[in-house]
Amino acid sequence: MKLNIQKPLVIFDLETTGLDFCKDRVIQLSYIKVMPDGEEKRVNLTINPLIPIPQFITELTGISDADVADKPSFKELAPQLAEEFKGCDLAGYNSNNFDIPMLCEEFLRAGIDFDFSKSRMIDAMAIFRKQERRNLAAAYKFYCGRKMEEDFEAHRADQDTEATYRVLMGQLDKYSEENEPEAERRLVNDMQFLADFSKQNDNVDFAGRIVWAEKKDAQGNVVKDKDGNAVKVEVFNFGKYKGQEVAIVLHNDPGYYSWMLQNDFTNNTKQVLTRIRLRESRMM
Repeated sequence: MKLNIQKPLVIFDLETTGLDFCKDRVIQLSYIKVMPDGEEKRVNLTINPLIPIPQFITELTGISDADVADKPSFKELAPQLAEEFKGCDLAGYNSNNFDIPMLCEEFLRAGIDFDFSKSRMIDAMAIFRKQERRNLAAAYKFYCGRKMEEDFEAHRADQDTEATYRVLMGQLDKYSEENEPEAERRLVNDMQFLADFSKQNDNVDFAGRIVWAEKKDAQGNVVKDKDGNAVKVEVFNFGKYKGQEVAIVLHNDPGYYSWMLQNDFTNNTKQVLTRIRLRESRMM
């Protein structure tokens, strides 16, 4: 099935030194860029994380310190990657929970403020979990009719990217109007629909420290807009101000902003907090 896209779609996968967004780094980035006319571009990059690669990661990915010693750092690659990803929708497997937040942190560490809000984010794992609830290998067997180990090496970003691309196309085919008799289970071959379907939470920042919540008035009633829809505002999702509106907290306790910037929160969380603070200061 050919993807129905109006702007480029980048399907990508990362291999990293670990799972900590603040401390770990990318060691491999692979992507397939699909153009609206069907043209496909495949890129596989090995990246020097500038920190030692743990032995268990080497055993898992096959990528060692020696393999990355003469490779460029993410900071060196960041400008070309930002330009390549600019104006594109993004897709991956568990990408909304891991790959996109990690990529965001790497861009910010490189001094690039890439605006992910302009990209629709399509997560094939979120679609799969809602439809069948299994892992990538099971998804590949279910949607592609073959065992992943027959076609790919395990835990390689370029291999997982290719498998994810095939799974996504298989999902659209299986749950198309032609093949899915139950209307509520059908998928629309449209990037906005898939991005909305992939969404799993109401996070404002990727780490979930700030989330969207319905705004309430002094009597505890939900505030609605002129169309009758609930107005949503950013609220803290942790600590002493959990559940309280971020803008109000920053107004009443300005020092809380400085405290967060000086402590061990992700760069993306600090970026989101700063944007809210600047937005509110312009409105005053």
